Amino acid sequence: MIEKTDVIVIGAGPVGLFAIFELGLLNISCHVIDNLDKPGGQCAELYPEKPIYDIPSRVKITGQELTDDLLAQAKPFNPVYHLNQQVEKITKLETNEWIVETSQNKKIQAKCIVIAAGAGSFVPRKIPIDNFDHLEGKNIVYAVRNKSLFEKKKIMIVGGGDSALDWTNELSKIADVTLMHRRKEFRAAPDSVSKMLELEKDKKINFLLGQIDNLEDLKNGQINVIVKNKDEKKNFEVDYLLPFFGLKMELGPIANWGLNLDENLIKVDTEKFETSVSSIFAIGDINSYPGKLKLILSGFHEAALMAQQCFKYCFPDKKNVFRYTTSSKELQKKLNS
Repeated sequence: MIEKTDVIVIGAGPVGLFAIFELGLLNISCHVIDNLDKPGGQCAELYPEKPIYDIPSRVKITGQELTDDLLAQAKPFNPVYHLNQQVEKITKLETNEWIVETSQNKKIQAKCIVIAAGAGSFVPRKIPIDNFDHLEGKNIVYAVRNKSLFEKKKIMIVGGGDSALDWTNELSKIADVTLMHRRKEFRAAPDSVSKMLELEKDKKINFLLGQIDNLEDLKNGQINVIVKNKDEKKNFEVDYLLPFFGLKMELGPIANWGLNLDENLIKVDTEKFETSVSSIFAIGDINSYPGKLKLILSGFHEAALMAQQCFKYCFPDKKNVFRYTTSSKELQKKLNS
């Protein structure tokens, strides 16, 4: 069975969710495909409780709050979500429409495809030690989804980037935190580094120079982290180990779709955000163009312009009359205002 829609959005992160809204304002229907088990993309998966400060009009908002708001904003347009699956194959029909096939054998036909897949599938870089897979999600945690899990626990955070220092600063309020990095130089934002150094000075966190040499699974529910610094080794028993070694990006099947790629990013124009293949668009962190800024708000702008061009493919015989949501009674009715 082939399901039909106007546009298929690949990626249910913030930019993909806002694309549903912009397309919906133009009476364009959407199906959304994402390889995660819930909408929200990187925001909801990697930092659902971490504050974001650069969303217009929101002084501070968490990744999960932003996701919830965008889902509510898209709801009036009845998008269909296909989660826990990725696009395996795309085929162009003689009608110039597309058939998209997913890893769960879904087949969806559409006039346009919008790739809003972040930078592909993000996968945490894991500890380079074998035979400890059984501890992942138990004592070894690569993403903080529920801060209360660490309350009054002994945790070791490893890394020197934004995630490592942000969570050191945040979790120090509720847990016994040790931050370990191979040197006392950091890649994080200067403000985060200053806050961490102040916490260390006040003995509210511990800082440790070194690298993980090995792990031991203890019988009491804790793990022993064996830390090496030069020729010296020390043991640290902790409840949780949080390695923040960054993410590696897996572009997946998108790499085989014949698109013009630039270092695993998709080149687009800045008028329509269309790729080198007609009626396939790329918005958000997945795309590349001169002056590109990898910000959520940039992706929102790209989604708005992309939708205007999608209208031409979806309704070639109609004229698109631009309308403002503040003054159009028809749009307000759609949005249940």
